[in-house]
Amino acid sequence: MRTMLLEKANTPLKPVEIPVPEPKPGQVLLKITACGICRTDLHIVDGELTEPKLPLIPGHQIVGRVVALGEGVNRFAIGQRVGVPWLGSTCHHCRYCRSDRENLCDRAVFTGYSIDGGYAEYTVADADFCFPLPENYSDLQVAPLLCAGLIGYRSYRMAGDAESIGFYGFGAAAHILLQIARYQGRRVYAFTRPGDRAGQDFARELGAVWAGDSDTLPPEKLDSAIIFAPIGLLVPQALQALDKGGSVVCAGIHMSDIPAFPYRWLWEERSIRSVANLTRADGEEFLDLASRVPIHTEIEVFPLERANEALNALRSGTIQGAAVLSID
Repeated sequence: MRTMLLEKANTPLKPVEIPVPEPKPGQVLLKITACGICRTDLHIVDGELTEPKLPLIPGHQIVGRVVALGEGVNRFAIGQRVGVPWLGSTCHHCRYCRSDRENLCDRAVFTGYSIDGGYAEYTVADADFCFPLPENYSDLQVAPLLCAGLIGYRSYRMAGDAESIGFYGFGAAAHILLQIARYQGRRVYAFTRPGDRAGQDFARELGAVWAGDSDTLPPEKLDSAIIFAPIGLLVPQALQALDKGGSVVCAGIHMSDIPAFPYRWLWEERSIRSVANLTRADGEEFLDLASRVPIHTEIEVFPLERANEALNALRSGTIQGAAVLSID
């Protein structure tokens, strides 16, 4: 099968032919049709996440059809379309798994990081951690919902019942979450890299009440802010934009160091928290909501062999919405 393989950090992916994997007990074998490209993939390729399995097939927003079932699998049928997210499996037994916090499992396995992912024609996945997908989406359109949507939604829920929310970094996750916020009657303020007029126009087209540079303050105080960009400097910037009792939610798996800031910016019960991974309950809740909104994903499509080009476009900030690999 065709793959795009990461052999070493800070090197381009290589096109490599390898055998089709066999599903083990509890796994499904999928013929992949689409795989979203996530900023986490970029952190892995660029060596900012330092413990990947190498060599590695990246990709954790996988859409495919079941072509074989491992022993004991009865959740899915041959030919059924399913999605594979970042959380590949957990131990099921630790205190986190037993308290509905499987996203924090110490022995969790992550798709496209500790096990091979979706930049390939086929993959195997733990059937218990796959999702049936809403029928009202094409394969390409549904792929970004599997991480930008799922983990973005967990971050969004951490914002509580905020009436005004700031999104710092307006990429794949923010363009999905803005549609949910608008559906729920909330006001969204979009912050982009300074001078990104196209990104700001895109945010306003989707319903943001204001869009501007990330180094400026919004015209009103915010109840909450979600930081999607991996830039620690944005944390004190967002704190200054918060009203009393507001929260800053850091949505990324990687972020540059947060600089020191005066305590008065945090005082009056403001808070900072991070989001780690996702739970299966997050996925089920979000995918149901996505169909009801309904969320439209703005995508830029690349063939599998142009995965490096897609990663470079994401790195340079030229993707509007989400990048997706189409795998014939």
